[in-house]
Amino acid sequence: MSIARKPSSKRIKASLMNRFLLSITVATVLLAGCAGKSAPVSSVPNAPTTLMSELPIPESSDAIRATRLVYVGPFSELRVEVFGVPEMQRDVLTDGEGNFAFPLIGTVAAAGKTPDKVSEEIRSRLAGRYVRDPQVTVNFKSSDNPLATQAMLVTVDGQVAKAGAYPVVGRVTLMRAVALAGGPTEFAKLDDVVVFRDVGAKSYVGIYNLEAIRRGNYADPEIFPNDIVIVGDSPARRRFKDILQIVPTLLSPVILLADRLGN
Repeated sequence: MSIARKPSSKRIKASLMNRFLLSITVATVLLAGCAGKSAPVSSVPNAPTTLMSELPIPESSDAIRATRLVYVGPFSELRVEVFGVPEMQRDVLTDGEGNFAFPLIGTVAAAGKTPDKVSEEIRSRLAGRYVRDPQVTVNFKSSDNPLATQAMLVTVDGQVAKAGAYPVVGRVTLMRAVALAGGPTEFAKLDDVVVFRDVGAKSYVGIYNLEAIRRGNYADPEIFPNDIVIVGDSPARRRFKDILQIVPTLLSPVILLADRLGN
């Protein structure tokens, strides 16, 4: 008759170690495809670089250059003025099809046209019959001006909670811009935060370390309208989380050499 013997403590430890090594091997195989392939946001191959202490400040012409043509649409608020004819100066609201009524000339089909095109149509319909040489201007009202909104946005992307375009109100710094986007995610690489900025005919790229800014190592740089902020991704944090999910529960702590996980 055979007698079952209780496994020794050495055999139990050896079995646990084998399970741990097997799990690490599986994790390594699964993550090998990720390792070494995720270049930092700030790495641009063969890009010429010029070292500068800080990004240049945009000029007013840069904001104008960054905007695009904006068209009148349904429910647009417009201000129409005919110079020298006070009774024809009024605010109008387009209907669901982008039309509005104007004195003497009736319905104006404004949808899909720029304010300048709308003013030209009104001028041509008023000229000769109602007003001699009319000077007409049409603009979006300040409360509904998509040009102003478009020109005062900063884009925050990458490893942030809520990537998107956010309005620049007052003075906005890099830390505040990231905070507007909900802050960095758990996989954010805080020493790889990039700011893209166009000034004049040149494009500039600034690379910043949010951790260093938090510690007060250097000043929090100002962010301007039309800047693009990208927070980099940390492959090391992702690999560490995946390893913790794959490694089985052990009876003793698991110590990993962080340097081997990558950046």
